[in-house]
Amino acid sequence: MLSLLFISIFRIFSGDPTFTVENRLAIPREEVLSISLEQIEKMLGESIDPKYLEIQQLPSKTPVLTQWTDIDQDGKYDEVLFFVTLEKNEKKNYQIAIKNEEVSHAQPELKTFGRFVPERIDDFAWENDKVAFRTYGPEAQRLTDEGLPGGTLTSGIDAWLKRVEYPIIDKWYKLYTEGGSYHSDSGEGYDPYHVGDSRGIGGIGVWMGDSLHVSKNFVKYKILANGPLRTVFELTYDTWLAGTNKIEETKRISLDLGSNLYRMEVFISHPELLPNVTTGITLHDKKGEINSDVKAGWISYWESIDDSKLGTGIVMDPKHIIEKLEIKTNSKDQSHIYLLMNPKEKINYYAGFGWEKAGEFSSSDEWNQYLENFAAQLASPLIIRFN
Repeated sequence: MLSLLFISIFRIFSGDPTFTVENRLAIPREEVLSISLEQIEKMLGESIDPKYLEIQQLPSKTPVLTQWTDIDQDGKYDEVLFFVTLEKNEKKNYQIAIKNEEVSHAQPELKTFGRFVPERIDDFAWENDKVAFRTYGPEAQRLTDEGLPGGTLTSGIDAWLKRVEYPIIDKWYKLYTEGGSYHSDSGEGYDPYHVGDSRGIGGIGVWMGDSLHVSKNFVKYKILANGPLRTVFELTYDTWLAGTNKIEETKRISLDLGSNLYRMEVFISHPELLPNVTTGITLHDKKGEINSDVKAGWISYWESIDDSKLGTGIVMDPKHIIEKLEIKTNSKDQSHIYLLMNPKEKINYYAGFGWEKAGEFSSSDEWNQYLENFAAQLASPLIIRFN
């Protein structure tokens, strides 16, 4: 599920605007789209209170699942997110309805969610109905630096393998605080994925010479959105060194309902042109299957974890890719497949996984096809046309 779209406005009129969403690909799609509040008010010719707005699918006028977001945190909504399902080459019609009374939306069981987790030192964890992830904060770093138990030192991204659609983050951390373990599978999934000092699934660094330079743990977080369709948050890191280059780094991460891949947007500040900014996937024991299509913009790894298989992958606009590297070494946690990115361009990409026991992917071919389709959707975003 992607947030990218192209909006073509043909005319502005009063009343309830209608619009068409078009899928120009020969593959089915489920995605989260957005329309800015500014655009809606422009079409209506007046300011509105979002509490009275509803998006309806036509001709039935069935309400669709929506979420309002305030990403710039100024106390005013920026846009409305809405969920669409389209078959190959399909078009659907929708209406923006202004109701006479406040719209009531029941809280769905399936949702996206992210939070800081002080009860497990200082993780930050996020999930949707398909996948879950986490990374690590300053207290976990301090414990490691001081040689104390319980610490974790990495800016890599960990995977929690879930096989249920409902949220598990709070439940699994509660299990942890009560003396249980989320490292064994009782039917919902578990955490067998090892990150260590690797990039995990989609961590970043700067490639210089023959090595990758990376940040330590995040030091600050900010939650920008949590809701049924999308969670968005930012992680900020202390200044770190890539050789003699001082790097300022902030990550904005988002995850949409129904997607196996989170979106990573990286903001790096440096007075000069950086060498290769790099993202990657750890290869663990190096016995898995590596696949890629750099021209389409994806890499993948299919490996055994305990008694099942796991596919991991990264997708990005191929015009941002400089080179693919496969590094296999005996150094612990340093074997990866990397994508080196053009630092002149905006740094964003998608990363995630598909677990065999979750029931969607049973082979590397199926996982690679998912990444291929995802890349195709990036290249051909859904089109919204206002009528």
